[in-house]
Amino acid sequence: MILVVSLMAGCGGNNNNSAAETTAAPAANATTEPTTAPTTEPAADPVTVKLQLKWVPQAQFAGYFVAQDKGYYTEEGLNVEILPGGPDIVPEQQVAGGSADIGVDWVASLLTSQEQEMPLVQIAQIFQKSGLVLVSNKDAGIATPADLKDKKVGNWMGGNEFEILALFDKYKLDSNKDIKFTKQGFTMDQFLGGDIDVASAMTYNEYQIILESGIKAEDLNVIDMNDEGVAMLEDNLFANKEWLAANKETAAKFVRASLKGWKDAIADPAAAVDSVMKLAEAGSTTKEHQLTMMNEVAKLILPEGFDSAKMGYTDAAAFKQTADIALQFGVIKKASNVDEAYTNEIVEMAAK
Repeated sequence: MILVVSLMAGCGGNNNNSAAETTAAPAANATTEPTTAPTTEPAADPVTVKLQLKWVPQAQFAGYFVAQDKGYYTEEGLNVEILPGGPDIVPEQQVAGGSADIGVDWVASLLTSQEQEMPLVQIAQIFQKSGLVLVSNKDAGIATPADLKDKKVGNWMGGNEFEILALFDKYKLDSNKDIKFTKQGFTMDQFLGGDIDVASAMTYNEYQIILESGIKAEDLNVIDMNDEGVAMLEDNLFANKEWLAANKETAAKFVRASLKGWKDAIADPAAAVDSVMKLAEAGSTTKEHQLTMMNEVAKLILPEGFDSAKMGYTDAAAFKQTADIALQFGVIKKASNVDEAYTNEIVEMAAK
């Protein structure tokens, strides 16, 4: 069942009920005309914006839930509907087809959809760093990427493998000959059961599941895509170009409220998780796991030393690196026109 979260903006009005002042007292026995309270224009109806998430409600998207709970969208005159994602939902298809106005996904997926001539453009970059790592038990002896040779390395595939392939390429490792590159499930059972030597993991989710299983961080080796220079940008916001052309102010209001929600979520992770848990499917997660996820997501949105005033901006060099890796490994067949693939105009409007 698809969960739709809606927040309706309340209508307000000017409650000025004071009667007009008279310039002279009425004469004795004179009758006075009844006064009529001044009329006011009704508040404009809120503008509906549909946001399509990449996955089910979790702290990965906490900023949007916080913005909704705290009324930030309402303050901007918006009625935001947050549409959960899932394994069978492609945000780009939903936005291109008009079922949603704005979507959340990884940049590589957006680049693919743009090459397929879907009318989409990135309007904000939420995650400034990649959350993807490779994890192995320390006793497996994989201290550096060069040690991956002859090891069984897992990844979810389906568009999530390209940073890993770029890593293999950097170390001159053939994914078909030098490594046993295998499909990894969405649980960590293969890694925990010893079926694979190395697992792909997001810092905010699967890596935490490994720690929650009882394995200590000091007993693990971690290869970080950011440290290796092969990171690709992940969670962004993108819109249908046709919708955006007619709704730039609405998009800017949405981005402004969303970034405000993200700043609050980072400042108060526990409160942000409360917003998440209202929407998470019962029994699918725990508050403790979501709190850890929120703290890790914060490190990707606002990395150490990153200027908070630049939240939401798309960094040209990082976007180009993502596009170059996408081209190198066949995610896209021709070089992306990065000047048209993203814009910082909406974030700049939101900052005013």
